[in-house]
Amino acid sequence: MLTDTPESVTLVPIDRIEVLNSRDRNMKVFEEIVENIRVIGLKKPITVTERKGADGAPAFVLVCGEGRLNAFRLLGETHIPALIVNVSDEDAFIMSLAENIARRGHRPLEILADIELLLAREFSVDDIVQKTGLSQKYVRDIIFLLNKGEERLIAAVQNGDIPLTTALEIARAKDGDEDLGDMLQEAYETGQLRGHQVTEAKRLLEKRKSQAFKSAGARSKLPASAHSLVKVYQKEVARQHKMVLKAEHAHQQLLLVVQGLKALFADSNFVNLLRAEGLDTLPKYLAERLEFA
Repeated sequence: MLTDTPESVTLVPIDRIEVLNSRDRNMKVFEEIVENIRVIGLKKPITVTERKGADGAPAFVLVCGEGRLNAFRLLGETHIPALIVNVSDEDAFIMSLAENIARRGHRPLEILADIELLLAREFSVDDIVQKTGLSQKYVRDIIFLLNKGEERLIAAVQNGDIPLTTALEIARAKDGDEDLGDMLQEAYETGQLRGHQVTEAKRLLEKRKSQAFKSAGARSKLPASAHSLVKVYQKEVARQHKMVLKAEHAHQQLLLVVQGLKALFADSNFVNLLRAEGLDTLPKYLAERLEFA
């Protein structure tokens, strides 16, 4: 079961290890950890810090390696190779969070919970950035969501029902307009708007709201429900699509005109005729198009 380990690594009794920051594990990933340890042994020891137990005997607090520790337990082992470090409970907690964040590759729903724990311990934004290695913007975004007390949004993120980026857009909308934020959230939760559509709908409604202050008649056109918001968004998307089609049609027509003019100006007789009539100049835009066509 055990592989060669460095001299600084010690075999520690598993039943003397306390886990301060326990995490639910992806069962498929955990099963792979168990199988790898069963077949090839433990390649990386866990990290613990020593404490005096209630019975006076040495005890340990886990810093890093809960998955490996649980795998050893499942495999019936009584001891596990561990690197013993001398750190405080606070530092052990931070080191555990940092390893979790690195291992998960920044999975938002769990990092949100980690940052909430750090805030509860009165860590500042700069402290959290320094301890976790996350960007300051990312940390500030999550703290914004937590500070707003958006329990439904936070629960939705934690359950994987809504991406963190979308939750932030909705929370920011609520910060300026509670009704708009609620409509966006309902539209997302009911599947009427997805992903980037939430951001686009938010921008559209904020633009219309600013226009409403300038025109009393525009105020009546503001949506009053998630359903009407989606209708406004869909109508705007259709309008923009129609504009794109018109622009593409106009572009094709212009290409035909340019090609026709190019053929005519290649005819010296036609050019001489234009000069005789004083019509041998073109608007700058067309002249440039003919030059590069």
